[in-house]
Amino acid sequence: MMLTSPNFSDILKPDIEFKTFPDNDNYVRIPETGKLKGREVMLLHRLYPEQDKAVFQALLMLDVLKKAGAKPVLVAPYLPYSRQDKTFLEGEALSAEVLCRMLKSAGAEKLVTLDCHFLKKEGRAEYGGLTIENISMGKKLIEHAKKKVDGERLEIISPDVGAKYLVEGYGGKSMEKVRGGYVQGSEAYRKIEKVELDFDVKGSNVLILDDMISTGGTMFKAIENVKKGGAKKVLCAATHGFFLKGSLEKLKGMCDSVFVTNSIPSQVSEVDFMAVLKERKVI
Repeated sequence: MMLTSPNFSDILKPDIEFKTFPDNDNYVRIPETGKLKGREVMLLHRLYPEQDKAVFQALLMLDVLKKAGAKPVLVAPYLPYSRQDKTFLEGEALSAEVLCRMLKSAGAEKLVTLDCHFLKKEGRAEYGGLTIENISMGKKLIEHAKKKVDGERLEIISPDVGAKYLVEGYGGKSMEKVRGGYVQGSEAYRKIEKVELDFDVKGSNVLILDDMISTGGTMFKAIENVKKGGAKKVLCAATHGFFLKGSLEKLKGMCDSVFVTNSIPSQVSEVDFMAVLKERKVI
C-alpha cells in the first residue's frame, strides 16, 4: 500500500492531511489507519525543502503508522543532513546519524532514497540503525544528456571522487577536489580550494555529473576547467538541485545545458525519479 504526503502533490494526489496549529506546531492525520495493521506501507514524503519541518512531519507520520501496526517504508528522494556524516572539529554534531536514528526510532522499517551523499554507491546499507535502499539516478541522467548531443560522443565526468560512482560504470572519469577549512561567519561552509582536471577534453562534448548542486561552487570550477581544456559543449547535471544563492542562473550562463531530477522540484527538473522507482518495483 502507498500513502502520499502533501509535499508530493506535484506528482500524486495526497491522502494524508497536514495542518498547523495557531502557534505553528505541525498537525498530521492519516485517515483509516485501522486498515493498515500488518501491512507494508510505502510513505512518500519529501524531507526537503524546509527540512526541519518536513523531518518532524515524517516522524509524526511514522509514529502514527507504527502505532497502527503497519510496516512503514519511507520513500524520501533527498535525505537532508547527509553531508554531515563526518566530524572535522571537536564537538561537531554527527547530524546524518542522528537523523537516521530518529527515523528508525519513529518506526521506519526502511528508507528509500536517491544518491545519498554519504553512501557513495548504490544498493542497501545500514546507517544509524536504519536500513537504507540507495537508488542511483546516474543512468537516467546520462541517458537524458545523450539526447541533448544528438548521438555525438559524450565524455562523462564527475567533479570529484565522491561522485565517482555515478560515472565509473559508463566509462567516466573524475576530477580531484580539494577543500579548505571552514570560512568565518555564521554559515557552515568549507571553501573549495581547487578542482583539478588531469585528462584531455579538447573537442569533446562533456557532461559533468554530481549527486547534488547546492550553491554551485564545485560545478562552477568544474565547468571552468573543462572550458579551459577546450570542451566543445558542456552540460551539467545532478540528482538533487538546490540552486541556492542564484546559482541556477549563473550555471545557465556558463554551460550549454543544466538539468536535474524532480527529487527537489525546480525549473530544470527534467528527469523523473518516479519512473526509476517504478522500474525497480519499489512502488
